[in-house]
Amino acid sequence: MSEERVTRVGVRLLDREYQVACPAEERADLLDSAEYLDAKMREVRDSGKVTGLERIAVISALNLANELIKLRRQGSTVDGDVGARLRVLRERVESALERGQQLEL
Repeated sequence: MSEERVTRVGVRLLDREYQVACPAEERADLLDSAEYLDAKMREVRDSGKVTGLERIAVISALNLANELIKLRRQGSTVDGDVGARLRVLRERVESALERGQQLEL
């Protein structure tokens, strides 16, 4: 087994620097995630309703978790729709094949 190369990456959240270890190939994703989180934390802070870094981080995490849950629900609805469409198409194909076989007899 090959060892995974780990790198340390500096990210800024609300003007504070954090060092995070991650696999080298995930560095770009980590930086994108940190940028997105920083923007969400700034939205919460700038709303004026929440103060304190820890509370801003918790509210931002809850908001992001809520977004993720909504996206997953939309995805499962889409998956369900696709599944239903595939079942209908399969039934139509099977029906057409049965009719074709009956004609051949």
